[in-house]
Amino acid sequence: MTTTKSEMKKSLAGKVAIVTGASQNLGRAYAEMLGMEGVFVVVRYHGESKKSDAEDVATNIRKAGSKAIIEQADLTKTAEIKRLFDRTMEEFGRLDILINTAGKVLKKPFVDISEEEYDSMFAVNAKAAFFCMQEAAKRMANNGRIINMETSLVGATTPYYSAYAGSKAPLEDFARALAKEIGNRGITVNNIAPGPLNTSFFYPAETKESTEYFKQQSINGQLGEIRDIVPLAKFLVSPEASWVTAQTIFINGGFLTR
Repeated sequence: MTTTKSEMKKSLAGKVAIVTGASQNLGRAYAEMLGMEGVFVVVRYHGESKKSDAEDVATNIRKAGSKAIIEQADLTKTAEIKRLFDRTMEEFGRLDILINTAGKVLKKPFVDISEEEYDSMFAVNAKAAFFCMQEAAKRMANNGRIINMETSLVGATTPYYSAYAGSKAPLEDFARALAKEIGNRGITVNNIAPGPLNTSFFYPAETKESTEYFKQQSINGQLGEIRDIVPLAKFLVSPEASWVTAQTIFINGGFLTR
């Protein structure tokens, strides 16, 4: 028996989600998708420059008939992570979904990466995700969903992304361990590992030549689009995904498999 769209919406309506990088790109798309499904969304943004974008996301969610609040937090500081989750519980009284999309990219030769750059990459891509997962594990309702954004580069043999892919790689072990520890509560923990996407996150680190290279690695000769990734997240937060856990799912147009 399949679940209809209306049944899925009913199953998600009233649930509460935190999306950690929700002001733009994939995070924005995830937050708005959840809002369309009747989920109440905490739209987290990093700094003042992203506040207006976060407000736009929250407005779109409310227009869809759901609820949303915006919340600023520096996720490299555990006290601010705790405050974000405290605010969620104060406002909505529960937590059902966490999607960790906050991230940072660096493309640079291994020998040129400074200690400061290394620490910054791991603070954003690994530490922040770890402690958000930890708070979620403490507070999440039974049958909840945790999704982390990884990168297909963790499976690639390619130069210059050592700090970026290296700081995303721990998410696989985080997901495997936490999935086993809280799986008896019906909570699933998974990673989505996209290939190169046509977003503002991708282009600043790339050249015209590298962009063309990545396009040619795809089955359609193009970069991926946000719309190619969102359906996977939509499935993973659904009741139908209850037996999918501890996985890193590559979605990259054939760029690579593992």
